[in-house]
Amino acid sequence: MKDLFDRILANKGPLGKWASQAEGYFVFPKLEGPISNRMKFQGKDVITWSINDYLGLANLPEIKKVDGEAAAEYGSAYPMGARMMSGHTEFHEQLERECAAFVQKEASYLLNFGYQGFMSVIDALVTKDDIIVYDVDCHACIIDGVRLHMGKRFTFVHNNAESLEKNLERATKLAEQTGGGILVISEGVFGMRGEQGILKEIVALKEKFKFRLLVDDAHGFGTLGETGGGAGQEQGVQDGIDVYLATFAKSMASIGAFVAADQEIIDYLKYNLRSQMFAKSLPMVYVKGALKRLDMLRTQPELKAKLWENVNALQNGLKEKGFDIGTTTSCVTPVYLNGSIPEAMALVKDLRENHGIFCSIVVYPVIPKGLILLRLIPTATHTLQDVEETLAAFSAIRERLQNGTYKRLSAAVAAAMGE
Repeated sequence: MKDLFDRILANKGPLGKWASQAEGYFVFPKLEGPISNRMKFQGKDVITWSINDYLGLANLPEIKKVDGEAAAEYGSAYPMGARMMSGHTEFHEQLERECAAFVQKEASYLLNFGYQGFMSVIDALVTKDDIIVYDVDCHACIIDGVRLHMGKRFTFVHNNAESLEKNLERATKLAEQTGGGILVISEGVFGMRGEQGILKEIVALKEKFKFRLLVDDAHGFGTLGETGGGAGQEQGVQDGIDVYLATFAKSMASIGAFVAADQEIIDYLKYNLRSQMFAKSLPMVYVKGALKRLDMLRTQPELKAKLWENVNALQNGLKEKGFDIGTTTSCVTPVYLNGSIPEAMALVKDLRENHGIFCSIVVYPVIPKGLILLRLIPTATHTLQDVEETLAAFSAIRERLQNGTYKRLSAAVAAAMGE
C-alpha cells in the first residue's frame, strides 16, 4: 500500500511545481503600504492593478473611522457564536434589509465569506433528485459547490445560449424521471475574462423551460447597473434571478457576503445553510463597516462614475494600441499575449522592476498552454496618468516578447523545469 503523501511528494501540481521560482514574487507577493492605486512591492513604488477595491473605499478616512470605532467598541469577537444560537444582532438584520433593497430583492441573509457561502447555498438548494446546469467557466466556489451535489449535473458551453438550451432539454427529461427540479447557475461577471454572463438570454429561456436561476455577482455588485445593483440590473433582468449572491470583498473592500431572494427562500436558507448554522457570526466590525460602505454606494454615485472613467480610458487605450482584451464587458481588463510560463515570468519581472507596473499574471492551467493573461483591475483611485504609464509599459513589453528577449532571458528557467 502506498503512503498517502507519495503522490503529493512526487507531483506538486501544475502550479506548485513552480514554487521555488515563483513564490514570493509571482505568487504570494507582498504588497505594502495603504491600499491604493500606487503601493510598494519589494521596496519599489508600483502602480497596482491587482487590487479588487473597485470603488476605492478601502483607505478612505470615513471608512477607516467607522471600522476603527466599531473595533474599539466591540473588538473582533462580538457577537460570539453562530447566528442561530447567540450571534444575532439588530445590525445584522439592518444590513440584510439594506442589501436586499439595494439589489431589488425581498430579503437577504449574511454570509461570512462568498466562497464558503456559495458552496453552502448550492448544497442547500438541491437534493439528489434535482439537476444542476451551470456555465463551464464558473468560479471555483461554484465548481466546489456543485461537487457536493449528489444528483446529476451538466455544463453548458461558456455564455452559449444554444448549448444551455440543449442541456436544459436533457435536464428536463431527467427531472421528469427523478421528480426533481432544475437549478441553472451562472455569474454576473466572469472574473478572469471580464465578460458578463448571458443573464438576459438565460432568463428568456424560462418561457420554454422550468428552472430556477442562481447568480454569483461578486464583480458586478456595485460596479454595474444604474445604481450599482449588479449585472442583472445592468441587463434589465434582476427579477428573473431567483437567488442572487454577492460578496463584500470587491466593491465594498471588506469581508463577508450575502444571498438575496424571495422572503420564503431566504427563510429556508437561514435554517439550512450549514456553513452559517455551524459557523461563528460575522463580527460586528465587518457588519458596521458594511453598513457604512453600502451607504456610500447608495449616496455617492460619483465613485462608480470615476471607476468607469478609468475603465474606459484603460480599455480603449489598450484596444487602440492593438492589444487583445477579449470580450470584456465589465471593469475586469484581461490582456492576452502568446508565450510560455518562463516567458511570462520574465515579462512580469520586467513590468515590475523596470516599469513599476504590478498586475496579476494568469497562466496554465487556469488558461490554455501558450497563453499569458495579464489581468488588470481598474479602480476609482487610479488616475489617467496611471493609465498612460501603463499603456507605454505594455507597448514596451509586447515588443520584447515578440522579438524573443523574454525567451532568451527565460531559457535557464525553462531548462531547469524541463519545459
